[in-house]
Amino acid sequence: MRTTPIGMVLLNDERPHVTAVNEEINQKVLRRWAQVLRDGLADGLGDPPPVVTIDSTITSVRQAQEAGETLRRAGCRSVVMCYNVWNFPFMVWPLIQTLGVDTPILSLSNNNGQFPGNVGLLATDGALRQAGVRTQRLVGEPDDPKTCASLLAWARAAQARTTMQGEVYGLYGGHSMGMETGYYHLVPGIKAFGVTARQVDQLLLVERMKTIDSAEVKRGREWFESLLGERLRYDGKMLTKETLETQLRLYLAMEDVNHEKGFDLCGLKGQRELTEYVCLGDVAEMLMNDPYDWRGPKEPMVCATEADSFAALTMQILKYVSGGLPTLFMDVRLYHPELDLWDWCNSGNHASWYAQRSHDPAENFSKLTLHPALEFYFKAGGASVEFNAAAGRMTYARLGLWDDEPYLVITTGESVELPPEQSAKLAGETDPTWPHVWARLDATFEEFLAVFPANHAQGVAGDHLESLVRYCELTGITPVVLGAAGQKRIKPIWERVSKSS
Repeated sequence: MRTTPIGMVLLNDERPHVTAVNEEINQKVLRRWAQVLRDGLADGLGDPPPVVTIDSTITSVRQAQEAGETLRRAGCRSVVMCYNVWNFPFMVWPLIQTLGVDTPILSLSNNNGQFPGNVGLLATDGALRQAGVRTQRLVGEPDDPKTCASLLAWARAAQARTTMQGEVYGLYGGHSMGMETGYYHLVPGIKAFGVTARQVDQLLLVERMKTIDSAEVKRGREWFESLLGERLRYDGKMLTKETLETQLRLYLAMEDVNHEKGFDLCGLKGQRELTEYVCLGDVAEMLMNDPYDWRGPKEPMVCATEADSFAALTMQILKYVSGGLPTLFMDVRLYHPELDLWDWCNSGNHASWYAQRSHDPAENFSKLTLHPALEFYFKAGGASVEFNAAAGRMTYARLGLWDDEPYLVITTGESVELPPEQSAKLAGETDPTWPHVWARLDATFEEFLAVFPANHAQGVAGDHLESLVRYCELTGITPVVLGAAGQKRIKPIWERVSKSS
């Protein structure tokens, strides 16, 4: 997974007789915080980003400038400003102006009675905010799990912010069936996320499919057959060896074009051109989002069904804040009030990883069935993938626009595992041949319905609410947090004041 280096510095006093006493302890503090980052970020599924520390505390203007240059040359795109003692606040400016004033900044202090680190933090961070620099603050100890979790949440948010800047979204075919909530709005996409889009006609995929190695396609089909057995339900019409191979050709062609064009995430229109004349995109989209295929482990590649662009951006954010986990794309299909449970299903790209949350495809595929595509909707045929997502904690989210201004709806919740009979009954009320997430939210039906921006929801395993809120604050978009967590959120100063007030 792509990452960007994180810089760490500690500002100090300029008086030599003071720094002679505190330099050693300050360096020890800096190293401890750096180790928290290295250890915590290594727990993710992606490669941890480098953490670059400055070898001495900053005690002069020249040191501040040199530290900024060192971090910039190391490729640091975010910085943790550590505080343990009183420092001379003005020295932050030669550091930050050299590194880049738009760099995400976390001001981090020990809560230490012996040294006035909190005083240095508020004096220095306050100077930055006076000039409109959006900073974030954290006070605590390196041995406090809550403080460390918040530090890692910020780091994941900074990774999402800085890694996505400059990325390109591969838009195959345009938004599907006129779904305007899935349209790629270029200006907010660039301004808020730093991501541009390149639209490519689906014809290019169809032509590229003709060049794909038939032997490789056969290996893919045989992999599915070996893992699924009788749960690969060939029917001689909609789902045959040939139509499954067509879906695998589409996957390999999309993978090929993504690499050729330098796409970092993508979306596939599918309906109606591909689904009526080529094949259903479900298998290709699933494999894109999974962390493996028949050739072995790989990085999940975000691919949004129906080329829903704001879904793709949401999924990319979720991928980065989770450390590289596969993400989910779901239809907001049906609410069961007696169970306080959502049925989120669609003929599309539920990563098979969610069947068991395993990096062993055999474990996940033990819960999968490939059904013939519904001829009523998908005349070209192929397989629909069906499974029920495994139980576990989840974070659900979706980007939207209000009057051309982006916002992110966020709620935690869970994926619920139901008894087989009940699951089959409920699935029969929508479509039993599609994948289902039985989603319970930490928010009411009424609140969700009142604010949710689209018919597609996205999700990722685990609780990443704090990272998503930090990400929104870093990018300047509004986080709309549902449930009790939304009531507890402390709004940053830039959401409370404005030049017009």
